[in-house]
Amino acid sequence: MTNTFTSLAAQSGDPMGTIIMFGILFVVMWVVMIRPQQKRQKELKTKQEALKVGDQVITIGGMHASVNSVSEKTVSLRIADNTFVKYDRSAIATIITKKANKTDK
Repeated sequence: MTNTFTSLAAQSGDPMGTIIMFGILFVVMWVVMIRPQQKRQKELKTKQEALKVGDQVITIGGMHASVNSVSEKTVSLRIADNTFVKYDRSAIATIITKKANKTDK
């Protein structure tokens, strides 16, 4: 039994190697998962801050509308003739560009 325990201890290797492997794993996970998500969030925030009257948008709830007016934290959206709703800027999921409209048609 003592012989088995010593062989397991010998197989465990250097604890520094384990720490390095966890470090490499963390870096890979950060590059593959966390960093791209942070970039998408930053791009979306930049687009939300650049909203202007007349932009076509899609909200996080899936509603398609055009921007009627913009204030510091809210956006008034026109969803139909004489029908306006007010949303937080953070509720805007997508801004439809004219290039995107041309490729859809």
